Amino acid sequence: MRVLVTGATGFTGGRLAEMLIEQGDEVVALARKSARTEKLTAAGASIVTGDIRSKDDVRRAAEGCEVIYHIAALYRSAKHPDSVYHDVNVCGTENVLSAARKFGVSRVVHCSTIGVHGRVKQRPVDETAPFAPGDIYQRTKLKGEMLAKAAAEEGMPVSIVRPAGIYGPGDLRFLKLFRMIHTGRFRMIGSGSVVYHFTYVDDLCRGFMACATNPNAINQQYVICGRKYHPISEVARIVSDCVGTPLRKGSVPVGPVMTAARLCEMVCKPFGIEPPLHRRRLDFFIKDRAFTGAKAKEQLGFEAQVPLRTGFERTARWYFKQGLLDGAAPETLLHSAHATSNA
Repeated sequence: MRVLVTGATGFTGGRLAEMLIEQGDEVVALARKSARTEKLTAAGASIVTGDIRSKDDVRRAAEGCEVIYHIAALYRSAKHPDSVYHDVNVCGTENVLSAARKFGVSRVVHCSTIGVHGRVKQRPVDETAPFAPGDIYQRTKLKGEMLAKAAAEEGMPVSIVRPAGIYGPGDLRFLKLFRMIHTGRFRMIGSGSVVYHFTYVDDLCRGFMACATNPNAINQQYVICGRKYHPISEVARIVSDCVGTPLRKGSVPVGPVMTAARLCEMVCKPFGIEPPLHRRRLDFFIKDRAFTGAKAKEQLGFEAQVPLRTGFERTARWYFKQGLLDGAAPETLLHSAHATSNA
């Protein structure tokens, strides 16, 4: 099929574009003029220069496409005003749905986020859990999802995916965690008992692709997540094993760190500077994220394949290879890579 991937110059959209090309699809990528597109071009994608915030640009990219994967979004960043989140996450979705309506595409796969559920009150929850977005990113992603749901209820073939925390080789969002543990500077914030749910990027992309072709997915919402969720203390231990650095003992209370984060935002945001610490990043340590992928398994036959330790090992090897972590990868990491290649 000829398909459009928005956000293809990002981590998730880029990996999705590669996997679609590998299965034989013709991929069109909408990319801003300033974006790096060399990797996409080398993989075989066609580039349409434009901005998700422009209805005309989105329509130019969507013309002739059978499926649109709408992955583009403005993620957590404290340097942008709230209006930019709205322009990208809400108006951008409006533009995608408008193009899909104009050209009669066979499926729109809309990427939302599990963040629309906020802090879960029980473990695990499913797609029916109440909405409780906690910041501007989550609120605008929920508004975009509601636009997609309304279009589906009007008859447009739309599927909505709410991914859990996305990671894998190429991801930079969790690099800070790996780097701080590797350098011995990491300290647990809070008790470490809060749980987090990860999704390996290839698993997520397989979930997107299932939604694009399975008739059961029309006008449905799916949580796509790893098979298990993990306490933050366990997450830190696995990262520690992968980077070969023992964890420091002890923890720091949440309150003073939250105060410091608030002060950082007050100082940096007026100058358009990304704060070194901000409140949204602290959600990782204070808000439970625990979900079930039972609906996707039942209706789509989809289930995540990559365990967290395996995914973290692959991610750590990529960080070392790219020089994002200093020094050489630990022997245990190299041995696990050898074992995987011979499996």
